[in-house]
Amino acid sequence: MNESRVKRLATTLMDATTDKDPLVHEQIFSALCYLGGAEPEGVLNACEEYLRQHDKLAYPHRVIILRAMEAVVKSSLSRLDKSTAKIVILLASSEMTKSKDLVLEWQQAASSVLVAVGRRFINKVMEEVLTKFQPGVLPHYFVVQTFANLSVTNVFGMVPFLGSILGTMLPMLGMAKQDNMKSVFCYALQSFSESIQEYMANLDQAPDPTVRRDAFSSEIFSAYEVLFTSWLPSREAKLRLAVVEALGPMSHLLPSEKLEEQLPRLIPGLLALYRKPAEAYYVSKSLCQILEASVDTGSRTLDAQLDALLHALQLQICAPPLDAAMSIQLKNHNEVLRCFTVLASAFPDHVLGFLLPKLESGNERTRVGILTILRQIINSASSHMEMKKPFILAALKLPLQDNSNMVKRAMVQVISAMAHHGYLEQMGGEAMIDFLIRQCALPIDQSFQLPRRHSLVEGEDLTDSHIRDISVNTLLLLSTTVDRMHEVLWPRLLAFVVPVHLTNALTPLCRSLVSLATKRQEEGGHFQLHHETNGNLPSPYALVGRLLVVASQPYAGEGRGSAALRLLNVLHISIHKTLEQLWNERIPALVEYLEANTKASLSQEKWEEQLLQLLQQSLVTVSDATWTCQLTREMCRQLSSYNGSPSEKNFLYKCIGTTLATCTNKDLVRKQLQDLLETARYQEEAEREGLASCMGLCAVTYLDETLARLEEFVKSDVFRKSAGLFSIFKDRSDHEVEKVKSALILCYGHVAQCAPKELVLARIEADILRNIFLYFHTKDLTLKLCLIQSVCMICQAICTSAQSGDFSFSRKAELVLQMLDFIRAEPPDSLRTPIRQRAMTACAHLIALEPPLSDTGKAELIETCLNSVLCLPPPESPRERESSVLEAGQKERLWCDTLKALEDLLKSLLQRHMTPQSLQTLFEHLSPWTRSAKECEREAAMDISAAVLAFYREKLIVSAVVPFHNLGLLMALFSPRCTDSLASVRLRAVDCVYSLLYIQLSYEGFSRDHKDESVEKLKAMKLGLKDPDVSVLFQACCNIAKVIAKRLPPDQLLSLLLSMLEGLTDPDKNCSRAATVMINSLLKERGAILLEKVPEILSVVHTKLQEVEEEHIRKAAQQMVHTLASQHKAAVMSSLLNNPLPLDSATCTMWRALAPEPTLASQVLELLLEKVNRDVPYTENKAFLRGSSLERVATFLPLGATCALHEIMSVPESGPAVLGLYAQLFVTLLLRVSCSVGVQPPKNLQSRERKSVGRGQPSRTLDPCRSAVETLQAMLTQAGSEEVVRAVAEGGGWEWLRSVERHHEGVALLASAMAKHAGPRLSPIVKNLAPMLNSLYDSQRVTTTAFFAELLLSKVVSDLILVESIMDSMIARQRDSCTAVRMLALRGLGNMTSGSPEKVRQHGAQLLASMVNGMDDKDDPHSLVALEAMCSLSKVLGFTEETDVRSILLHIAIRIRPFFDSEKPELRTASITLFGNLTRCSDDGGCEESFFEQILNGLVTLLLHLQDPKPEVVKACKFALRMCGPSMGCALLCDMFQNHLHEDRSLHYGEFMNDVCKHLMQNYPDMLNRLVAANLFYFKSTWADIRAAAPMFVGFLILHVDRAHSQQLDLDELIAALAVLLKDPVTAVRAKVAETLGRLVRIA
Repeated sequence: MNESRVKRLATTLMDATTDKDPLVHEQIFSALCYLGGAEPEGVLNACEEYLRQHDKLAYPHRVIILRAMEAVVKSSLSRLDKSTAKIVILLASSEMTKSKDLVLEWQQAASSVLVAVGRRFINKVMEEVLTKFQPGVLPHYFVVQTFANLSVTNVFGMVPFLGSILGTMLPMLGMAKQDNMKSVFCYALQSFSESIQEYMANLDQAPDPTVRRDAFSSEIFSAYEVLFTSWLPSREAKLRLAVVEALGPMSHLLPSEKLEEQLPRLIPGLLALYRKPAEAYYVSKSLCQILEASVDTGSRTLDAQLDALLHALQLQICAPPLDAAMSIQLKNHNEVLRCFTVLASAFPDHVLGFLLPKLESGNERTRVGILTILRQIINSASSHMEMKKPFILAALKLPLQDNSNMVKRAMVQVISAMAHHGYLEQMGGEAMIDFLIRQCALPIDQSFQLPRRHSLVEGEDLTDSHIRDISVNTLLLLSTTVDRMHEVLWPRLLAFVVPVHLTNALTPLCRSLVSLATKRQEEGGHFQLHHETNGNLPSPYALVGRLLVVASQPYAGEGRGSAALRLLNVLHISIHKTLEQLWNERIPALVEYLEANTKASLSQEKWEEQLLQLLQQSLVTVSDATWTCQLTREMCRQLSSYNGSPSEKNFLYKCIGTTLATCTNKDLVRKQLQDLLETARYQEEAEREGLASCMGLCAVTYLDETLARLEEFVKSDVFRKSAGLFSIFKDRSDHEVEKVKSALILCYGHVAQCAPKELVLARIEADILRNIFLYFHTKDLTLKLCLIQSVCMICQAICTSAQSGDFSFSRKAELVLQMLDFIRAEPPDSLRTPIRQRAMTACAHLIALEPPLSDTGKAELIETCLNSVLCLPPPESPRERESSVLEAGQKERLWCDTLKALEDLLKSLLQRHMTPQSLQTLFEHLSPWTRSAKECEREAAMDISAAVLAFYREKLIVSAVVPFHNLGLLMALFSPRCTDSLASVRLRAVDCVYSLLYIQLSYEGFSRDHKDESVEKLKAMKLGLKDPDVSVLFQACCNIAKVIAKRLPPDQLLSLLLSMLEGLTDPDKNCSRAATVMINSLLKERGAILLEKVPEILSVVHTKLQEVEEEHIRKAAQQMVHTLASQHKAAVMSSLLNNPLPLDSATCTMWRALAPEPTLASQVLELLLEKVNRDVPYTENKAFLRGSSLERVATFLPLGATCALHEIMSVPESGPAVLGLYAQLFVTLLLRVSCSVGVQPPKNLQSRERKSVGRGQPSRTLDPCRSAVETLQAMLTQAGSEEVVRAVAEGGGWEWLRSVERHHEGVALLASAMAKHAGPRLSPIVKNLAPMLNSLYDSQRVTTTAFFAELLLSKVVSDLILVESIMDSMIARQRDSCTAVRMLALRGLGNMTSGSPEKVRQHGAQLLASMVNGMDDKDDPHSLVALEAMCSLSKVLGFTEETDVRSILLHIAIRIRPFFDSEKPELRTASITLFGNLTRCSDDGGCEESFFEQILNGLVTLLLHLQDPKPEVVKACKFALRMCGPSMGCALLCDMFQNHLHEDRSLHYGEFMNDVCKHLMQNYPDMLNRLVAANLFYFKSTWADIRAAAPMFVGFLILHVDRAHSQQLDLDELIAALAVLLKDPVTAVRAKVAETLGRLVRIA
């Protein structure tokens, strides 16, 4: 290898270190490392010489070179010879010590070089560095640091030198005056001490096993005295920390007697440093090492220091941290705990004697700290604490009472540690378990997040939920993973199940108990519980009652229902021996049911029923009267425990009722019923409900006893304010007495509902209602609700009784009146209570009973309920929000429930008498509400009406054909509401009409399941009625009217029309208009009534249309215009065309009236086309303020006719007429668009627009081109070519058609859409459009050519036999004076390859000649024609004969080559794509060799342009390279091009080029110079990415060329070029140049 070139490369790179960009620095560093990897000695020598010669080079640049030297040394250390190592050592030593001032980055880099060399050449390094380390002379800072780092990186090589180094260093310690020197000496002593310890620990591997610790002790002690005595008191924090860090490792090397002697000074000295919190970690770390050294030597003087030590360390644990980041404080915390571990292992009694009394402190921080230390000692010094367990447990009793959450957390952590080490088995362990369970019972908060595990933040928000979660996890951990805890926890944990105040702990308790019990069963251990002998255990009755009640709220408390049931199942042996089979079947099924549901999906009522069923089945299975009585008493005793849990207490009452019903002891039943009535807390609603449920369940078996107890209770003095029989009622207020009455009423209701039906019917009026009727005269809300509820229950009991048909409810009317009184007493303007809803529900139940109500009673009931409910404001109204005391959700539910109750009541009334008259009577009351001006009232009334009619239809049974005489009246009531302003009302109105028509069909004799096709259409109309659009509503209204007209009996028509006429005054304008529409529609269906009108004069019609807005009047006016135009087409058109532009709404309406009838519409369209084509499209005038430029202004008549065409063709009914004139309309409007691009509206029109704006009217700008485009869109839409319109819109073509620059693109998009979606229409269009190729207007020729060019892209023109005529037209257009026409003509010829490939083969020579002529177009300054020629030629080549191509192949290749590097990306793309296509034509015919030369000429360009900034160019290059691959003669290179250059895949350019260059140099090594020369051209490219790619290309070529072929390359020229490029302004370019320079080492 040429050393001078390696040196030159390295020098070139080092010259570039002055670059300011860090990326370039890193690349230079990498390149030097690469050079060094190949020639380490040469590069190291070059670096040494460069640094030596460039003495003035700034240190940041020297650092890069030194870093590279370090990397080279590390990677090639085994290959370095001693001479090179010597040179490097001398240079690094010189660089490190050249400046007496500290320049850290520079000197550190030099020191790192020495350390790297020292890994192998330690003696050489020491030889040199020791020359800088002379006795009596203070050394350089980095000399000392180098010694320190060498001792760490090469322990075995450095320790033998440490004796002499320490001997020389000791005198220097006194000479050091600057703090940084003192710090580096401390660092060195720390590193030396650690190295010596490591050497001693690995003597078996050491080169000199005779080395002893004592050899260094005296020097270390001398240094220790300086550090401790002189430097430690320094005010400089960095120095103090350096001293402290050194003292720890040094203490292990001090002579034991000296360490013993120094401890009284050393420990206090270090402890004093704790006053500076920022240094605490370093003090603690060093102190721990000193304590370990002292304990290892068996120090006796440490005893005297213990108190001070413990006090200081305890303060560290208890002190609040300062830094929120916590990292350094956490380290200090851990080091202090390690100190306690060391001390506790050596002095257990002393340490505990110090710690345990401090637990009596009331200071939170102190207690938390002591508990943290105890946990550490228990875990890490367990063997030394074995005999101390009782003392520790005794001392922990006081913290158990602390209410601080920080203390609680620490206490739980201590308990966890004690459990693992056998503390809880000791006396006093029970208190720990009790404490843990109490913490598990803390309140549950689902929103909290656990604090950080090692958090020490003083003010941390540690909530009860945090403590509970930690405690729960600890309990589950102890019960499942700590085997020794099983005997401690079982069965003791059962004692915590029953107490209600521990309910929040129940879930983890149950889970732990299940786990413990399961393990005991698996191990075959004793499992039967004997609560009689163990007073702390709950009885089986207490467990059953408690766990069932808890399971009633299954998802509360983290899913305590499943946990409680599982525990109940596990305990079945201890509960009762007969329950095993039942519970093993039922309880798992219940648990599975819970897990399959969620809180939202579970029905609470059904769940409680399942639990009560389990209880009842269990009682039957046990079949033990004594056991049942005991369970009953226990449940009654537990009642008072649930005073704060209403839901649980309510369920417990139900359990008691279930057990009482099963109990056979009547005396017990009577006593318990009396006790329950006397002790109930009547103020609570849940308890009243629970007591009533209990009474009802008990009455299933003991009806007489239950009624007797209630009767006695009624007769008691409790309902009088004077003293009564029961002293507990003496001081009750009126309010309290009402609550007692409410409970009593509920009890009667539940008894009636639950008692056996065969028994209760006879007792209802005699015993139950007699007592209930005593309390109806009340104002108390609760009592009212209870009375209503009881009435409902009584009605349900009567209805479900087998004898209900024979039962006459004599007091029915009286009860209905009582309910109505309750309803009338409610405030009329607000909904605050459920009284209305419940009372109406009760009335619905009462109506079903015999005897029936009178007509007067029914009317009063309906009127009262409607007036009370429908006038209420909806829950979202402001008035309701202000007056209501309920929350939003409650109001909404109450509102819906109340409306549903009213609906059910009306249905109940109808069901009693299903006749048209009943229906009519009902809607006489309801009809005023359906027409209310208030939306809320109207909506509610219509909802109820629809529901009632649907119910009537569903329940109607017609035994004989009868007339539905009031159908017309009802239809007139509902049908206009189909256009109500409220969508919900519209939908309900359709439902009403639908139901009425089917009711009519039923009365006509059709079956209930009969489906009428016309009536069923109403359902489909509902979807359209959701849209408030007027036209949609109008159409729906007409359709509904048609359905009504079809099904309405003739005798009902008159009444319908008369009634509907009244609807014209409806407050809702929509409904008023609907009445008009429906009247007209009905008349039209039944006769030609509208034809009797005589057409009016158009001006009058126009005036009327301007004056009114009502839709029915506008429709009538349109009909008049249509009729007039049918007779006088020319006059109507002439009049309408004279109206001013832009058209006003009235004129538009009149034009649209001419569209619906096809014959008339066709005639009008032909006349308008004549108007458009007859006049010139625009005039050219000199534009004011524009100099001499011409301004195009649209002419009035064609513009007006175009607007008229748009209005007519915007009407859907114009479709047939438009279809008949498809070609004429399309061609005329397309050319109209062409002539309107950039054209201004007429001048007089512009002035009118300005005047209208000045008068305050909205501006209506008329754009001639936009008007023409919109008319063309309307024409295509009405002619059935919606797909054409949609396709053009999706491509943005309609906007392009209006653009001067992109008009031809819009035409092409339109042509493409026409070919795809309207192909059969093209023949007449082409025929009509062809003459326009010779038009006087350039715009029309451009439009026509663009349209034809795009048509040639489609096969449809071939199918229509239009190809050759269009092709001839395109060839002829090549001589057109307009550049755009010539360009579009070439595009059309190229498009033939897609539409008519067989024609391309037939006319190949002619087409190729046209393309070549296009590339040689002289009048093409912007190369637009050449670009199109290249694009088209790429298409044509694949379809032409080889003989036609061969003669022009090289000419084309040479002609397009300059475009490869064009500034225009489209030219680059087209030329490169064409080159790829040409390659395919060069395979045969004897031109392969000559064209291969063209490939080689373009290869570098193609590869570099893979980095082109334009994606389309990159795509073209990939294609061209794939095409060139087979012609390259290298299979591997061809495969690479095919596999990696996919257009839709990203390319890793660097890896790809690496592989390409490898194959190029393997197959074409002689091309190296040519390829490099081509790349050198691109060193000056305007694109930075290509400038960066070119040197990278060269670098990869160099990387893979063999040495023999590299001689052809002028390396000096290349290096010079790269050196110039190394100064490129772009960072990425410079980085690639530096990388390539590194690779040149291969051929240097």
